[in-house]
Order: sequence, then C-alpha cells, then structure tokens
Amino acid sequence: MEFTNSHVCFYGALICVYLMVLKESLVKCVCSVFVFPFSLPEMPWCSPIKVKHGYANCRTPQGEYYKNVLGTRCDIRCQKGYELHGPQQLICQSNKRWSGKVLCKQIRCPTLSMPTNGGFKCIDGAYFNSRCEYYCSPGYQLKGDRTVTCMDNKVWSGRPASCVVPCPSPELLIFSYWTNPNLISEHPVYFISFFSVILKGPSPGSHFSEGDHKIQYTVYDRAENKGTCKFLVKVRVRRCGKLNAPENGYIKCTGDGDNYGVTCEFSCIGGYELQGSPARVCQYNLGWSGTEPTCTPMNINVAVRTAAALLDQFYEKRRLLIVSTPTAANFFYRLQLGMLQPEQCGLDLRHVTVIELVGVFPAQIGRIGVKLLPPALALQLRLLLRIPHYNFSVVVMDKHGMDKERYSFPPTPAQLFALIDTFPLRKEEMKLQAETGQSCT
Repeated sequence: MEFTNSHVCFYGALICVYLMVLKESLVKCVCSVFVFPFSLPEMPWCSPIKVKHGYANCRTPQGEYYKNVLGTRCDIRCQKGYELHGPQQLICQSNKRWSGKVLCKQIRCPTLSMPTNGGFKCIDGAYFNSRCEYYCSPGYQLKGDRTVTCMDNKVWSGRPASCVVPCPSPELLIFSYWTNPNLISEHPVYFISFFSVILKGPSPGSHFSEGDHKIQYTVYDRAENKGTCKFLVKVRVRRCGKLNAPENGYIKCTGDGDNYGVTCEFSCIGGYELQGSPARVCQYNLGWSGTEPTCTPMNINVAVRTAAALLDQFYEKRRLLIVSTPTAANFFYRLQLGMLQPEQCGLDLRHVTVIELVGVFPAQIGRIGVKLLPPALALQLRLLLRIPHYNFSVVVMDKHGMDKERYSFPPTPAQLFALIDTFPLRKEEMKLQAETGQSCT
C-alpha cells in the first residue's frame, strides 16, 4: 500500500491530538501537501508515584513539568499518624523503575496491660490518636491517669493505671479472730496462736483458671481447738462471642479471640474492599465495638479519562497481567488466552487481574473481564507503559504499580505463578491463605 500526503497528514494529526490529550509533550504539527515535520522525544518515564496516606515532593533534573522523567528525585513524607517504611527519597532510573518501594503504615502504640481488678475501653484499639479510659471493679480505686492517648511517637500519654483497695476508715475496721474467752480483758487484745493450718485447694498467690475453685482452711490452736473456713472462688471470663472472618476476607485476633479486651482486625483478599470497622474490641458489656465488616467486590471504573487513573484503582489491591496483541488472530495471543482461561483460580488466589489490549489504533479496544475500555484509554495505557503496538507482548505489574517482568512470547501459568510467588507481599498472603485453608482444588 502506498501512503499519500493526505494519509500522512491524517494519521499525523491523530497522533498530535492524542499526545496533547496525554500532556506528555508539546508537539507542533505542520501539515501541508509536501511537508509534515514533527518529532517525539524519547525519554525514559517511570510510573507515577502514589503514596497512600502520604505524599511525594518531586524535583526533575532540568525543571520539567512532569515529575516522573529520568533523574527525577522524590522526597517521601507520610501524613500525621503514619510512619514511613522504605527510603525517604526515590529516584527515577534509566530502567524506568523507581529506586525503591515505600509504604506509609498507621502508627500503633504497644498493647496496654489490663489492670488487675479493672479494665479499659478504647476508641480505636492501639492505633494513633486512640483514647483509652481505665475503670476499676466495684470496691477498687483507680490509681494513675484515667485516660491515655496513643501519640505519634508510639507512646501512650500519661501513666499506666492500676486498681487498688482503698484504706477503710478506722471505725469501719472489723477484726476476725480466734481467742480464748478467758483471755478477754477490759481492753481486749486480739491474737491468734496457731498450732497447725491444713489447706485444701490452691495455695495463696495462685492464679485461678476459669471455673469454680473450692478452698478450705482448717486451723488448730495449741489447745487443740479447731476452726474451719470454707469458701468458693468463681472465675468467670467475660466473653463477647466468637467473630467470623468476612466472606473473601481474613480475621486476626489477640487472646482467645472473644474474651474481654481482645482486639480482632479484619482484611480482605485482593480484589475486594473492606466495608465496616477494620478492627473491633470486646467490651466490658459483652458487646463488640464498631460495626460488622464485609468484603465487597472491587468496582473497576473504565470511564476514567487517563491511564494513570485506571491504574490507581489497582494500587495495593490487585496485580496486573497486561496482554497486548496487534490483532485478535495473532497465534501467540490465542495461545496465551488458551493457557490462562483454565487457570482462573490460580490467578484469583494470587490477586491477578488480566487486561487485554487488542488491535492497533483507531481499531483498538481494551478489555477487563466483560468491561471494555474506550479506544483512547487503551492507547494511553500502551503509551504510558511503553507497550509495542505491532508485536505480541505480556507485562506483569505488582500491587505497587511496578513493572516486574515483560515477555515477547506467551509465558505459561507455571512461569507466571513462580514469578509472582517471589513478590514480598505475596509471601505474606500465602501465610494468611494457609491459615484459612484457601487453595485451588
């Protein structure tokens, strides 16, 4: 096929329009019957930095407008109440990857100790800015600060509280004694002269388990008088009832899982979003704090205007497997789909979403499951990730949007799974899945 000047002008104009929509560069296109000069800069770009619960302050080498070109340096900061895990500065490298990984995690103070003969109630467990209030059982007095707050230095404000027995007034003192009536004088002196003491039950200072415990003291004095004292110690654990993990989610509890003061934290598997309380505490009134959590399927919005906005929806939730082909009749493309279709369980287990980019613009579409991407969005995605238009290609991205591997031929599911199982986040997921019995059958 021969291209005329009009063809060159038409396709050149399309390229200019979409590059200007993408705001990747300022391109001047001058189209005439004989001349059509334009140029596109070739410069390595890194994926846009998104720091959940934080922000990045970026500086480019020559003051460029876009903050993810080669040599860009970004200082990472976290919002108040969060702490940085990873390097404080990232650099966009020539391999189109940032020099490290960062994560802002919510600050958490050490777990408070439950005071003997008392307890505490917290607004938000041991997380930053949570306020906990101590209280004592009837007959005991609080010593220390009644309320403490988790501060940003991971320390509780105030002093740990304790519950003590208050000293009674002298007129309320009651003396219990064994004595010989003949020894009682006008001004009685109370004393006990023990000869032997026989104990049945746990010894003083013992820790009592949950249940009923019988204790009996039998005392003999030197005159062989006998006195017996019997009492029952009942230990009842205040329990709120067991909580279950939400469907498509996990639960992790301290203690027995339902006793007073225990905290249960919830999370969802990749592709699902948590609705409700992320953590619940067993309260003194035998009720759980917060609301029951649920895991709802992730809703992917394909009506966004930019490829970056599309990728942001998967950040820390799903990994991406992008399959690109110039035509649906491509042998490698059909082979790849044939291998992936029966492996859906393995993909879901590893939190992988497949995006297909089929065709060459303008006859180009993208697909995520049954949802179709607009041609312009599919083109942006190819340009942003620098995926070739006229060759089969597979790109693997992790949950932080990092380009981990590329293939120019169809990789087998075993190859993909072996690669993904080496990711640090994946190793943590495998532990949780093993504990809850999640596997492919």
